[in-house]
Amino acid sequence: MKDYYFRAESLSVGYQGKTVIEKIKFGIKKGEILTLIGPNGAGKSTILKSIAGQLAPIAGTVFIGQRDLSMIGQKELAKELAVVFTKRLHTEMMTCEDVVAAGRYPYTGKFGILSEEDYRAVEDAMTLVQVEDLRNRDFTKISDGQRQRVLLARAIAQQPDIILLDEPTSYLDVKYKLEFLNALQQMAKQRQLSVIMSLHELDLAERISDKILCVGGQIVDKFGTPEEIFVPGYIGRLFGITSGSFEENTGNLELEPPKGEAGIFVIAGGGTGKEVYRRLQRERLPFVAGILFENDIDYPVAKALGAHVIAEASFQKIRAERIEEAKGWVDRCDIVICCKNKFGDWDRENEFLEKYAKEQGKRVEKPEKFFHNRQET
Repeated sequence: MKDYYFRAESLSVGYQGKTVIEKIKFGIKKGEILTLIGPNGAGKSTILKSIAGQLAPIAGTVFIGQRDLSMIGQKELAKELAVVFTKRLHTEMMTCEDVVAAGRYPYTGKFGILSEEDYRAVEDAMTLVQVEDLRNRDFTKISDGQRQRVLLARAIAQQPDIILLDEPTSYLDVKYKLEFLNALQQMAKQRQLSVIMSLHELDLAERISDKILCVGGQIVDKFGTPEEIFVPGYIGRLFGITSGSFEENTGNLELEPPKGEAGIFVIAGGGTGKEVYRRLQRERLPFVAGILFENDIDYPVAKALGAHVIAEASFQKIRAERIEEAKGWVDRCDIVICCKNKFGDWDRENEFLEKYAKEQGKRVEKPEKFFHNRQET
């Protein structure tokens, strides 16, 4: 752990002497992004406030380099560490440039007069986060997305080595989430900043993070790379998912499958079936899916939403027992939806299934016709 630039060792945090999470241990290097994930109320914000110095730790130590954070004075700490929390900033008659310039106060004298160097730092920060066009705008009259970017610019203007962010995307739409996180990632790598933040969006956490800290119960449940964290079944256990599912390989959240006996067999593959599966789920129609390879893009959605999935191992020839299993399910279903318009050499078994269904007198339809007929009735 001593190789890490910012680290916590045996850290216990909480309020008024009552421990919320104990024995926290993690570390990151310069230029790395660490994301905290976990259920609401698990204590992610408490950890961030404690390592920011806003709450006194109950036990343990936080280090910046080899220095104990509790031994660093507030003004010096402000040069090392910047904070962007979700609490709305209350400003009065301040332009966006004024807000960014506030990040330079750790470097100014007691009168807060900015030097040429300070103004250059403000300009550089606004350019990096692309908020120069907001320079003279009233901070209270810009959008939430713009406001978050201005606050990030203020943090950058502090020229810290570490930035802490608590749910920085919580007020942002999809466009601004991506813009904000792209700017954050670029800044971390270009400036060699250590970034520690909490996120609700698991798919974004997986994509942007170098390390992930999983908070559950009164402990840190797991700490590691995204590849170590997003393994089958783990996220569901961490969040206690009992209705619906989370697919770690794709980042997909799926609602719970329809209940009841399946009367529809869906032939798909290569991405042709996933939206059909989801529409059947919305209409609460139980279905069987097959024959799919386990590495097929349709497979995770079929597995999450289907009453049953007939699947073959990746890169294997479809075995005779799988074909017989599929035929048995076709026999039990009244309707077969075929999502495929063409069948390749690797897909001849599904072409056979479509022909088999027609020979058995089953109602075989393309998705558009099936759903159109349901609307008509």
